[in-house]
Amino acid sequence: MTTTIPHQPTPEQVPDSGPLLQASGVIMRFGGLTAVRDVDLTVNNGEIVGLIGPNGAGKTTFFNCLTGLYVPTEGTVSFRGSVLPPKPHLVTKAGIARTFQNIRLFANMTVLENVLVGRHTRTREGLLSALIRGPGYHRAEAASRARAMELLEFTGLAAKADHLARNLPYGEQRKLEIARALASEPGLLLLDEPTAGMNPQETRATEELVFAVRDQGIAVLVIEHDMRFIFNLCDRVAVLVQGEKLVEGTSEVVQQDERVIAAYLGEPFEGTPGDGEQTTGEQENDR
Repeated sequence: MTTTIPHQPTPEQVPDSGPLLQASGVIMRFGGLTAVRDVDLTVNNGEIVGLIGPNGAGKTTFFNCLTGLYVPTEGTVSFRGSVLPPKPHLVTKAGIARTFQNIRLFANMTVLENVLVGRHTRTREGLLSALIRGPGYHRAEAASRARAMELLEFTGLAAKADHLARNLPYGEQRKLEIARALASEPGLLLLDEPTAGMNPQETRATEELVFAVRDQGIAVLVIEHDMRFIFNLCDRVAVLVQGEKLVEGTSEVVQQDERVIAAYLGEPFEGTPGDGEQTTGEQENDR
């Protein structure tokens, strides 16, 4: 059960009237392999947008282009109307945070310490302040700890703040990744398969958490193979097939599109959203 936390936008995150994120003509080549082919995608303030497709469709590669891990061969990625620098720490500072398909926590650090790591882009104190540990340093440290505890309360992990991350159950490790990403005060959160390996109860809890994140004014772009999760969650869904955007629209439009059925779903989607069943059963790494 999540609680409400006050989102603290930074100057880089002040909303404007245009798209929050705009990817235009993104192409990513690795030698002779084109992994992403001329993909356009926008995410607006307050939206949850899904990105789906078969294994190897280029979804994670596209995420890496958005977050500075890869420099697109062609095309641009803009956030709040400004082209993003191709460096992950600068993308985070601009207001985009992400989680990864494979959990990347600091296993031997505590739950609280993992979230504090996510605060580093919002810390104003420099090296000298940290060395002399003056009043400014202690005020900043106290503020960071307070904010981190708010986020742990929000994600239901406050009672385990002092536990080592490696000792958390799998579903809670996923939550901790989201809490750490939120610590950078993003305007946009990118989630790469947040329910991979989860049981139905954990999937429903993750769905509630993503809705709660959106309710804090943070837009969400999510890759997922669980179609019930995606179609129940998202305002819009884009489908990638062999690196190209095949179709984009509402959940209702996408799940009945004959091209999507032929390329991915295999049959018209039916069933109760949110029960955690996988339509394709795909859980392998996606390049």
